[in-house]
Amino acid sequence: MSVRRIELVEVSARDGLQNEPEILSTEVKLELIGRAVAAGVRRLEAASFVNPSRVPQMADAEAVMAGLPKDDGVTYIGLVLNRRGFDRAAEAGCREVNYALVASDAFSERNQGTTIEQGMRVLDDIAGAARAAGIRCSATISAAFGCPFQGAVKPERVHGLIAHCAGLGLFEIGIADTIGVAAPGEVAEMFAEAARLAPAAQLRGHFHNTRNTGIANAFAALEAGVHALDASIGGIGGCPFAPAATGNIPSEDLIYMLHRLGVETGIDIEALIETAGWIETQLGRPVPAMVSRAGNFPPAELRA
Repeated sequence: MSVRRIELVEVSARDGLQNEPEILSTEVKLELIGRAVAAGVRRLEAASFVNPSRVPQMADAEAVMAGLPKDDGVTYIGLVLNRRGFDRAAEAGCREVNYALVASDAFSERNQGTTIEQGMRVLDDIAGAARAAGIRCSATISAAFGCPFQGAVKPERVHGLIAHCAGLGLFEIGIADTIGVAAPGEVAEMFAEAARLAPAAQLRGHFHNTRNTGIANAFAALEAGVHALDASIGGIGGCPFAPAATGNIPSEDLIYMLHRLGVETGIDIEALIETAGWIETQLGRPVPAMVSRAGNFPPAELRA
């Protein structure tokens, strides 16, 4: 593989914490974000502007945004699921928002109370409002490979959603294996088709490790030419509306693979490992990441 650079989008503060039973304080969330930034992360999900009664872990979204540095060269993303969420994010000072466009009607209705068609119209509205406000807008197509309520999702449905996003001129389109059912071959084919359908957009991959294929799928997306990959320190998180959902691929596991492949990330893996240990103490239990347990290789004492 020729040397290239991949952007890590750190999602532990949003997708990571939203499915954990503990509700961590705003101060702890800000420290988690600060640790990620100190490790070299330059783009991360900071908060989700959703109904706090449904996702109480994200009830302090405005307070988190208010506590972030204003001019540190880092992009802080707010997740939005409807126009109210976008308006809250804009008022809170978000300069980038991401909308979740779900590829399954059953999951979409549980996750955000819309059908796919309604979700597309919501995205149209948010994309226009973001453009008018000078806010970058991306969309992530969730449950792109499978739905916990309806089973397999036809690739053609996802292709249609990608084309719709491309027609809106979104700068980035994400494709998410929200419940961790995809295999690398499917991922490679999906991203190849996405590149054909949306040649002007950056592509971003979001994988969960529910069935232990997350890192393999990230590699497949890398080979297919993605610009960015999502990951969560410690591998914490998941979707609160997907039964048995487990965490995102761990940031330290992903960075270890990328660095061994010679892919540049600008991330300090040792700092990620240290932060994984710290978040364990905040949650009161071990995190699922592998590299944070095994350590980097070669270990520091054997490096020249």
